[in-house]
Formats: sequence, structure tokens, C-alpha cells
Amino acid sequence: MADTASDTTAVTAAMPANGRSLEVGNARFFMRCASRMAISGALALLLVFVTEWISRGSIVDIGNYLLAPDRPGLAVVGVLFLVFLGLDALFGRAHQAALVLFPAALLLAFFSSQKQLYLSDPLYPSDMLFGRQIAELLPVMAAAQPLKAVAAGIGFLVVCALLVYMWIFGRRNFNAIPMGGRALRLVVAVPLLVAFVPLLDYTRFYELRDRLNMIPMMWDQQENYRHNGFLLAFAFNVPMTNVTAPEGYGAEAIDMIPSPGNVYGYSPSRQPDVIVVMSESLWDPTRLSNVELSKDPMPVIRANQSGQVFSPEFGGMTANVEFEALTGFSNAFLPYGSIPYQQYIRGELPSLATFFRSKGYVAKAFHPFQSWFWNRGSVYSHLGFESFLSEENLPAMEKRGIFASDAALTDSLIREADRSSAPFFFFAVTLQGHGPYEANRYVKNTVEVESDVLSPSAHASLATYAQGVREADDSLKRLMDWAKKRKRETIIVLFGDHLPPMGDVYTQTGYMEKPVATRKASPAIMAREHETPLVVWSSRRGVQKDLGSISPSQLPYHVVRLTGFRHPFYTGLLRDVQNRYAVVDRHQLIDREGRGYPDWQINGADRDPLLKNYGLLQYDMMFGKAHAGERYFPELGELQPST
Repeated sequence: MADTASDTTAVTAAMPANGRSLEVGNARFFMRCASRMAISGALALLLVFVTEWISRGSIVDIGNYLLAPDRPGLAVVGVLFLVFLGLDALFGRAHQAALVLFPAALLLAFFSSQKQLYLSDPLYPSDMLFGRQIAELLPVMAAAQPLKAVAAGIGFLVVCALLVYMWIFGRRNFNAIPMGGRALRLVVAVPLLVAFVPLLDYTRFYELRDRLNMIPMMWDQQENYRHNGFLLAFAFNVPMTNVTAPEGYGAEAIDMIPSPGNVYGYSPSRQPDVIVVMSESLWDPTRLSNVELSKDPMPVIRANQSGQVFSPEFGGMTANVEFEALTGFSNAFLPYGSIPYQQYIRGELPSLATFFRSKGYVAKAFHPFQSWFWNRGSVYSHLGFESFLSEENLPAMEKRGIFASDAALTDSLIREADRSSAPFFFFAVTLQGHGPYEANRYVKNTVEVESDVLSPSAHASLATYAQGVREADDSLKRLMDWAKKRKRETIIVLFGDHLPPMGDVYTQTGYMEKPVATRKASPAIMAREHETPLVVWSSRRGVQKDLGSISPSQLPYHVVRLTGFRHPFYTGLLRDVQNRYAVVDRHQLIDREGRGYPDWQINGADRDPLLKNYGLLQYDMMFGKAHAGERYFPELGELQPST
């Protein structure tokens, strides 16, 4: 009995101590969880802050983004915090998610800052589709700024080495998370993240998203990225690869589009040859103020100028301008940031090539670079070209700097034209004028630059660019002189795809406030920052004058009209659009009197039945059931066999 009593006393005495130990253990567990949660929250906040700093290029407005009651910064931090928790649970170690999220987010933010520096637009998910193009141009950019390139390369290697070390050797330094803790993280993070994903659908209204001040501004991507921040705005743009049908789209809506007055099938007996040259970054540098050039770099272009092309791009994105010029369709009806050549053209699509081939023409495309660039090899086939002469199958071409010369490409055009007995439609994209415009690209410049406001690097950049313009002008002269001697009439169209990316040249001369063009401004400013020279010339009838400033999508109208053909879309609907509007741009609609309608698709200008029909027809042929094909593009079923 004594032993029993003693044992009972001992157990009783021990119970409070065990209970206290349990309480202490639980407290430590919850403190450890709270500490890890706090660190995850701090990492999420740090990642948002740094990505905004890199992508914006400044810390200005970041505090407002994170703390203002009408901005979603803290909500974004909260979502990112859940992502940290979920990934940590999957990896099984606390904070290891940082090794994935930080490099990925910071790299994207860096690319966005660089894209804005050269092209004025932030990074879009669709840009990931042409990573190979970026890689191919890296040597060019490195040659222009070698010191920065070396520093960036060393930094990249150091970061990669550090990440490899952390994953392989440093993983043990991340505390293991017990199974219970992993389950708790997943229970908290996964349902909330699953509930958040639908909020990224910008086409629908969500009260919760509105309360969180997450406002998708797809019509103004600059404001979209400023208000929502880089990470959220980038996520909003992910669904934009899916193009939604315009309101009311269907067979009945297409049938109700009035039939054009043109008679399809009218074929002039002369059947002139057609050469369209899209000249890389061709622009008039004499427009710059506070600069004097020793001679006019483009006397032939100036003497034969028909007007201007109002480019929807600046400094790059050549393929989007090309898309409009070949099809007559407009980027204004596509999601902001989309690239039709990369995203949408996966099958037969009507173009000038299909039209001319239906008339018995030979249709060839030319570009002295690799055929995969901008997916041209595939796209040109879908657009009806019989062949694409690219770097792979063109003769070895003379280089000016590191790019094939305009003169060599002109020789190829003439050589192929002389071989053709049938009438032809040639579409060529030059390469020599591509930036960046490094100093001493040419052994000797024939155009000298004088300016008291330009820095040495900007002065050298402008000198290189001006010499390239002069050589593009010489190539046009050679092409026109050749055409004048031919028996068959030859129509030559030349235009620039966008202004050159000359950065500081614009700001130092006072031509633009920023190194890149604005996307939204008055018609006068937009014209100043988006117009490039346009030449429309016939060897029989000379220059087509006074075409004014037109969108690239209007070029097919002028080309087909000048050949003497008629077509339901090119000289029908596009004629009606041309008669009413000079420019159909995503941000600025400009009518024939020069009046601008900014944000016209938001403010109601798209209620104009003509523009509505234009957009419906484009959607129908690109994404819909091609109900309008037989009526507006009958040539799709009438292509002549290749010659």
C-alpha cells in the first residue's frame, strides 16, 4: 500500500510539469509558425517592392502603390504571400519558394524595364513567344553597349551559380516543415488561390476584385501596369491570348454587312507588276530640331513622297505593322500587346498575296534574315505567298555593319523580277536600318551631323542612322531606274515600319519628352512620333500624291486601286474606311478632317456602323467561321497554281 501511495503521489506531482511542458511546446510551435509566416509575408512584400522598383525604374509611386487605399499593392502582397506558403509546402522546407519566385519575378521585371526603354511598352506574356528573337539580337545589343553587356553577363552567371549552390548544397539550411505544417499551409493557401484565379478574367466584373482595387485597364496598358503593379498587370494579360468575339457576332451579323459597290473579277489588261518594300526603321531625320545634316539623306524619297504611314508601333514590333500592310486588318481590333504573327495566324488568311495569286500573279516574300524570325516562314505560307526568300535561300549578301545591305536586297528583287515571265507581287522587308545604331557601323559616312545639344554617343548614333537612310534612298533610286526601263508597268511602294529606336537623340534635341514615343496623345503629337515616309509610285503614271497620313492597314486599298483591280474588301470596305478615317489606331482614331477620337473603342466611336462592320469582318476571318469569305474574299477559293 505504501508503494502504491508513493507512486500515486509521484504521478500527481509530475502531471503539472508535463502539462506545462506541453503548453510551452505548443507555444513554441505557434511562435515558430508565426515567425515563419511573418518571414514569408516580409519576403512577399520585398519581392513586390523590388519588382516594382526594377520595372518602373524608380521608387517614385511605389509607396503610394502599397499604402494608398485606392491601390491594390497590399492585396498583391497578400496573394504573393499565399503563393509563398503553397510552394513552401510543396518543397517541404520553409522559404525555399524564394529561390523560385525571386529569380523569375526579377528577371521578368528587368525585361519589362528594358522593353520600355526601347519600345515604350511593358512586358506582356505574349512576348515570351519570341524569346528566340531576343536571344538572336543579344549580340547586336552587346556590340552597341559592350561594358553593360559584360556586366550583365557576369551578373547573370553569378546569380545562376548562387542559385545552383543554394538548391544543391544550401537546401539543408532551409528548415524542414513537418507534415502537419505542410498540410496547414496547403489548406490555407490552395483554396484562396483557386478562388483568386477567376478574378484575372478581365472580361467579367467581380465585386471582390473591385473592392480590392484590382482594376484591369486593358485599353491602357501603361496605366494598367502603373495602377495594378507589374506582377498583377502581367497576370491580367495572360488570358489575352484568347480573343473574344465582338458583341453580336454570328452569321446573321455578317450577312447584314452591306455589300460593297465594287465588282469583283474586273481585271485590267495591263496587269502591272507590284513591289512593296517595308524599309526597316525608315524615318526622316531632318524632322529633328537643333540638328543640321550636311545633305538631305533622302532626296529621292522626298521628291516622290506620297504621304506618311502612321505606324501603330515605335522602335520595334515590325511584324505588327507588316500584318496590317499585307492583310488590311487592324491591330486596333486585337488585344493590346498581341502579336498576330506569333499568336493567331495558324491557318489560311486572306492577304494581298492571295489576291494577286488569284489573278495569275507570282507572289514572293523577301527578307535577308532567318525565316523563323517573327514566325515568317509559317505565316507567309498561310498568307498565300508561294515562296519566301530568306537568309537560308538567298545568295550570300553584302553586309553593311552586321546586317545585309539594302543594295544587296534590291539586287535580289531585280534578279527575281527579271526571271519572272508572269506578272508578280513581291513583298520585301529590309534589314540594314535595324538598330541599335552603333558608332562607326560604316567605314565612312557621307552625311555629316552638326549639333550643339547632342552627347558624343547620341551624335554617333544619329550619324550612323542618317547614313543608313541615305543608302535606303539610293536603293529606291536604283529600283525606280530599273523599273522605268521595263516594258511592263511596275508599281513600287516603300514605307517605314516605325521610328528608329534612337533614345537620347529624341530627348536631347527636344523632339520628344521621353526616349520612346507616347501611346496616347493629341493627333499632332501622335503624328510627330509615329509617322514614317510613304512612296507610292508607278513607272507609267509617276507619284501618287497627297495620300496624307494613313494607317498601314490602308495600304492594300491604295495598292489594289492603283493596279486597276477591284475587290470587295480592299477597294470596297477599306475604301469606305479610308474616305472617313485617315488613321485607325488602337488609341487614336483620326478622321479625314484631322479630328482625333482618343480611346475611341471605350468612348463610343466604335458604334459607327462602318467601324463595327470592319471589326466584325476581321474577327470572322481570323477567329470565326469565315461567313464573309465567299462574299468578301472569293479569291481564297480561286488561287492559281504556283508558277
